[in-house]
Amino acid sequence: MRGFLLGLIVIVAMTLSVLAVRPGGFRRQLRLVARRFRIVLVLGGIFVFGSLIIRLAFRDGPIVDFGPAALGVALGAAFMILGRDPVPESSRTQE
Repeated sequence: MRGFLLGLIVIVAMTLSVLAVRPGGFRRQLRLVARRFRIVLVLGGIFVFGSLIIRLAFRDGPIVDFGPAALGVALGAAFMILGRDPVPESSRTQE
């Protein structure tokens, strides 16, 4: 139990230190974390719903075997695109 609590404290400390070092300040980084968390929740819901549809529409075959994995890869790629940091205001005005 002590090892678990110590590990939890270390993970929180490392997360805070990494967020504090990144450019833009700590508050901006927490806003970006919250934004990515919302994106993950939406994509997770899409995965659950899509997996349900695959299981109900196809009883057996390769689609049932590889469909959820392909959906997960597609949603992971969508997260990589949607989860990027937005363009800062200062660089938008220079273009």
